[in-house]
Amino acid sequence: MSITDSHLEKLKDLARNAGKAMLEIYNSSDFGIEHKADDSPLTLADKKSNEIICKGIEALGLPYPIISEENTQIPFEIRKNFKRFWLIDPLDGTKEFINRNGDFTVNIALIEDKKPIVGIIYAVCENELYWAIKGQGAYIEINHEIRKLQAAQFDLNAAAVRVVASRSHLNKATAQLIDKLKNPIITNRGSSLKFMMLANATADYYPRMSHVMEWDVAAAQIILEEAGGKVIDPTTKKPLEYNKLDMIIPSFIACGIGGPA
Repeated sequence: MSITDSHLEKLKDLARNAGKAMLEIYNSSDFGIEHKADDSPLTLADKKSNEIICKGIEALGLPYPIISEENTQIPFEIRKNFKRFWLIDPLDGTKEFINRNGDFTVNIALIEDKKPIVGIIYAVCENELYWAIKGQGAYIEINHEIRKLQAAQFDLNAAAVRVVASRSHLNKATAQLIDKLKNPIITNRGSSLKFMMLANATADYYPRMSHVMEWDVAAAQIILEEAGGKVIDPTTKKPLEYNKLDMIIPSFIACGIGGPA
């Protein structure tokens, strides 16, 4: 069973509806902040977005299981046999949400054989919707206008490479990598918006030498790849794969066209 245009439009609407619900909480006085076992924050917006997306995906009638950051995780012994599954981060950038800086997104991906084949990212405060289906290009919709995305060509050895780095997770190893560049132009953003800057040709290079979870990256990877860029393991130089035992991505390099081989 393939993803039809009708499925895609419903998924885009789900992302928008989740974003609308998140904004209502964002503009309220009570985020309902809790802390999970790993001490990461959880808000009412995470929960509400997750509920909307999971129920909406189930209503599509596609026979694929759902893995979401906010759901009880499926044991590896079961999910290792998944050929296709949804991988969701209902609120990517919870710390940015709490800090009210606007850098948070909805991330929805469909994984097939360990690779993302569909990605939808909704930048909630900007009201910008990004999406891609493998082999069909990547797109952005702003104010009902749709434009195809094309990552920028760049030379990592040239001066003034446009680097985008995490607003909340810029560690020493990542900073050292950036310091090797010639007078880089650095922008700090939160959530998957960093990848979308690459896909939209407003940045060139996004290194991250600290771990993230698979749901943080999957939707962004297919969008950036379809825009001509890449997200690779810095050790193997190969595209990231998903549904690992611990679902952790230790590090990655994301970039436009012409980055690390």
